[in-house]
Amino acid sequence: MRAGRLWGIELHVNPLFLGLMGLYFVAGVLEKGLLIFGLVLFHELAHTVAAKYFGVRVIDVEILPFGGVARLGSEMSIEPSKEIAIALAGPLANLLLIAGAMGFRNYGFWSEELGPFFLQVNLMLAFFNLLPALPLDGGRILRSLLSPHVGVAQATITASVIGQVVAIMATGLGIVGVLNRVVGLDVVIVALFVLYAASKEKSMAPYLFVQQLTRKKEEITQTGVLPVEQLVATENVPLKEIVNLFVPQKFHLIMLLDQKLEYLGQVSEVQVLDALFTYGMDYPLGKVFKPKNTT
Repeated sequence: MRAGRLWGIELHVNPLFLGLMGLYFVAGVLEKGLLIFGLVLFHELAHTVAAKYFGVRVIDVEILPFGGVARLGSEMSIEPSKEIAIALAGPLANLLLIAGAMGFRNYGFWSEELGPFFLQVNLMLAFFNLLPALPLDGGRILRSLLSPHVGVAQATITASVIGQVVAIMATGLGIVGVLNRVVGLDVVIVALFVLYAASKEKSMAPYLFVQQLTRKKEEITQTGVLPVEQLVATENVPLKEIVNLFVPQKFHLIMLLDQKLEYLGQVSEVQVLDALFTYGMDYPLGKVFKPKNTT
């Protein structure tokens, strides 16, 4: 649901978040719900400010039951250092609000009714979002730390699966808590939405993988230099086995061997990608290699 624009950024509110506000209204604590809305929005705007600073496109912001999502350009997911900095901006913004609130409290600007709740919500937004599980900020940090070693696709799948496991456990505990009147129904709603969002992130892994591959050629053209990663493979290996080993921000050279493990030559990442998009994932690496004519 579109809620307007702020600083040129489209703002959307998820219907489940509105449902959560409805629960606060029925419980007679709507002012707390509105406070949550403001803090979630502040958290997401911190992500967008960081994204703009690093030159990453900001598509829109959606307010969700567990926080929010700033939809950013896909280039962030394949540049680990930027993704870490942008992911940390949200929790750091909430911690700054906590520090500011404590300072105002020392000078007498404090509400005994809303003050503790303000601190509680900021702490929850900061530390819950730092859990190493997609779609949370901590999951994006985990993906960024893993992707240089296993590639962005596998890193996304790993962080998403952790997100699904965390969400399923939280849903189960939430249901038990509701039945025992320890927690409210909002906990179950948040957990179910995290499960949905984690599954959606997992389904996006193949697309991020393709974007990683295509962007690599742009990187080396723009910068003129990238660190190199050496691989060794036999000529009958399909291209999919090679590209699964490609990682961001490194250029790969493949030493090609025949069936007797004798050296045939070298194949570059660019050659592999061109063949991949022309012939498909099952094309053998040996057919990519074109030996230079000797005289």
